[in-house]
Amino acid sequence: MEDDSEPEQSSWAYLPDVCLRHVFHWLDDRDRSRAALVCKKWSCAMYSGSLWRCRTITFYGQPSRARTLEFQSALWYTKKFGKYLKHLEIKLSNPYNTPFIKKFQVIMRGLLSHLGKCNSHLVSLSIKYLELDCLIWKNVVRAQFIKNLAAFLKRMSNKLDYLNLKGARITLEEGCELLNSLSSLKNRSFISEINIEDFFSLHLSVYSSALFHQTMSKFHSLTILTFNYNCISDELLDILREHNSHSLCTLNIKCHIHDPHGQVVSGMSWANLVKRAPKLNVNFFFERVMKHDHLARILLVEIPVRSISLRSCYFSDPDWTMRPTLTNLLPAYGHGLQKLTLELNNDHELLDDELLQLILSCKRLLFLKVWAFLSVSFMERLLQNRAERKCILTTIKVRIYTAQDDSTEEEQLLADIYRKFKYLIDSELNYFVITYPMV
Repeated sequence: MEDDSEPEQSSWAYLPDVCLRHVFHWLDDRDRSRAALVCKKWSCAMYSGSLWRCRTITFYGQPSRARTLEFQSALWYTKKFGKYLKHLEIKLSNPYNTPFIKKFQVIMRGLLSHLGKCNSHLVSLSIKYLELDCLIWKNVVRAQFIKNLAAFLKRMSNKLDYLNLKGARITLEEGCELLNSLSSLKNRSFISEINIEDFFSLHLSVYSSALFHQTMSKFHSLTILTFNYNCISDELLDILREHNSHSLCTLNIKCHIHDPHGQVVSGMSWANLVKRAPKLNVNFFFERVMKHDHLARILLVEIPVRSISLRSCYFSDPDWTMRPTLTNLLPAYGHGLQKLTLELNNDHELLDDELLQLILSCKRLLFLKVWAFLSVSFMERLLQNRAERKCILTTIKVRIYTAQDDSTEEEQLLADIYRKFKYLIDSELNYFVITYPMV
């Protein structure tokens, strides 16, 4: 007798659509396209807009065959499902010659033109480290790319909420042209987060530019602004106070040794901004700007500093001393400082006592990262104070520099300290401490 019953179906056939889309979310493009061939239901899942809201496209300078296929796939799917796109990230990996840059510009022109016509949902765009000041960017190619990007930003300005052009290294006029594109429709922009760190070319005194001030006055809803200290002036702080005080929460400020930072900024300007923007927190990142007189001109007591990073990149100046910064400047932020990063070449001065005292004076300090010449006993003293609740650190990352080739003795002492405070480290701390020969 023949069996006329339906063949038993796999449990996958009854998987709810929301679960199926979640499974597809974790597949790469190649596996998604294969899965879409299984049945009509899975093919429909492939076209779900939720799967195509985020996309990263990496342009490889010298791609392998696998990376070439990966790039082509990412570009194809971005165009095919571009109408769903909300978050787009473009990466340049090791651009090495002018023909590659020309190809990048041509592809980007087509991509931005296509998205400009089909997409009305893009809220986030990131194109980092363009380095437009490099010689491989010929003038014509560079001008065309900036023109295309400005046109795209203008089209998307009514929806775009986040823009990251970190490392563009662009002229003042070109940079303001791009930023003005965000406000060209209504002569004002309501974008909430902008990253223009290293956006302008090196050595530019952006803080004295009336064009830059006029451009920044068009932003009216900034919550997070990331930029360089060579943009800071009393005028800019007044503009932020007037137009963004109701929304502004975070300023991330990078100060690099090669960027002008000799301008005089009034503490009153900072105080007025803080008064109107009480939620404001400021994070400072210093690269090789280490001398006390330079830092004192920048780190004013009126600034609500949440995080400070001081990196010397192994630069050593025999006339430089870190002690005044640890004892006079940084303690002024003891009420608000939560994150401290110090990478120092202090081979000419021992700072154990000053650093420990600073940590204990910062009652809200949670994160500590130190690369410096320290004695191993510093770690024992720090952990003892933590065990006694005299500080509230939750992350301790320390690289103890030593001038000796053989650091076996120091490593053994660190192991002993770890065993002594193992109960505390394992239960309450993100802890990583090593010795590092500097010879």
